[in-house]
Amino acid sequence: MGFIQAFKGAIGGMFADQWKDFLTIPDGLPQTAALFPAVPRGTNAGRGSNVRGSQNVISNGSRILVPQGYGLITVLDGRATGMITEAGGYEFNSDSPDSRSVFAGDDPLASTVGMSWERFKFGGRPTSQQLAFFVNLKEIPDNRFGTQSEIYWDDAYLNTQVGAVARGSYTMRIIDPLLFVHNFVPATFISEGAPVFDFSDPDNSAGNQLFQEVVGSLAAAFSRYTNDPDKGNRITRIQGDSVGFAQSLAAAVEEGYRWSTDRGLTIVKVAIASIEYDQRTRELLADVQKADALSGNRSQSFINQAVARGVQSAGETGGGAGLAMFGAGAGAAGGLVQPVQPWQNQPGQQPQQGQPQQGGQQAPQQDDPVAKLAQYKKMLEDGLITEEDYEAAKKNALGL
Repeated sequence: MGFIQAFKGAIGGMFADQWKDFLTIPDGLPQTAALFPAVPRGTNAGRGSNVRGSQNVISNGSRILVPQGYGLITVLDGRATGMITEAGGYEFNSDSPDSRSVFAGDDPLASTVGMSWERFKFGGRPTSQQLAFFVNLKEIPDNRFGTQSEIYWDDAYLNTQVGAVARGSYTMRIIDPLLFVHNFVPATFISEGAPVFDFSDPDNSAGNQLFQEVVGSLAAAFSRYTNDPDKGNRITRIQGDSVGFAQSLAAAVEEGYRWSTDRGLTIVKVAIASIEYDQRTRELLADVQKADALSGNRSQSFINQAVARGVQSAGETGGGAGLAMFGAGAGAAGGLVQPVQPWQNQPGQQPQQGQPQQGGQQAPQQDDPVAKLAQYKKMLEDGLITEEDYEAAKKNALGL
C-alpha cells in the first residue's frame, strides 16, 4: 500500500500535459534547509480526495513530484508510512495492490533506506490521509563554526601541545532520511503545517546543538589530523585539505556524538577560514620554519653563503688570522673546503723540500701566497665564492 510510480526523472512529454497539479518542494528554500512540508502546485494542487486544502496532507489520488536530490517521507502519528528517494512522479493509492511503500531505485541510499524502513515503519494499516515531507539529500553547505577561545591538542610534528582559535564552515549530508527524521528532528517539524527545518536558523535548537557538538569536537579533530602519518603530521596543511580534515572532524563527531549511527548525518567537507595560534605556538612554528630552511639543499646553500662571507671578511681585514678562522669554520661545516696544494695538480712532480710526502700531515706555510691562491681558485670553481670575492682575496694574498 502506498505509491504507484507514474514516471522516472523530471516531468516531461505527455506527463507535462497530464500533471497540471501535484505536490512538490516549496520555492525559495534556503540552502541549509533539511526538511520541509510538500506544497501544492495547480488547481486542486494534487491533493486527490483531500478537499480540506491542508498543504502537506495527501490522500488517495494525490500526485507528488519528487525532484532529483530530494526524498519524500510520508508520516502518520509520527511514524513513517512511505519513503521515496528515486526522482520521478508518483500517485498515492492506499488501496491498490500494486502500490509500494518504498521506492529507492539504484540509489546508494537504497540499502540504508531498506534497513531503516523495517525499523521505523508504521506498525498498522495507515489511513488514507497522511502527511508528506521532503528531505534534502544534497550536500548542505555553509554550516559555520568558530571558537571563542583557544582550543588545545597534542601535535605529533611539534611534539607538544598547541593551541589556536579556529573559524570556518562545513558541508554535511543526510545519509539516512528515516533515521534523521525519527531520531533527531523535533516533533514540531513533522506535524501538519510544520515550519521548515533549517540548520542555520538561530531559533532551531536542534541545529544549534549540532553547532555546539562540532565546536566541542574540533580539538579531537585537529589531534586526529596532525597525528595521522598519512597527512604528514603538518598542521599547516589543514587549510588546503578540506576533504582530509573533514574526515578527521567526521570521525571525531561520530565518536563523541554518533552523528551517522544515531542521526543519519555526516560531514563531507570543511573549509578553515582562519587559524589564530596562541603566542607559544607561533614561536614553535617560527622555529620549525627555520629548521625547514636549514634542511636538505637549503642547508648547503646557507653554508656556501657563510663561506663566501668569511672569505670576504678575511680579505677586508687582511692578515692570516681571518683566513685561519675561516678555514676552521669551513672544516667544521663538514670539510667542504679542502686546501689544494700546488703539487697536487701537477702529475709527476715530486714534493719540494718542506712539502709533505704522500699521506703526510705537514701543511704548507700559512703565508705561502701560491697555496692561498690555489685554495681560492678551487673555491671559485666549486661555486663557494664569487669572482669578486676571488679577486679581492687574490689581491690581499699578493699584497696588492
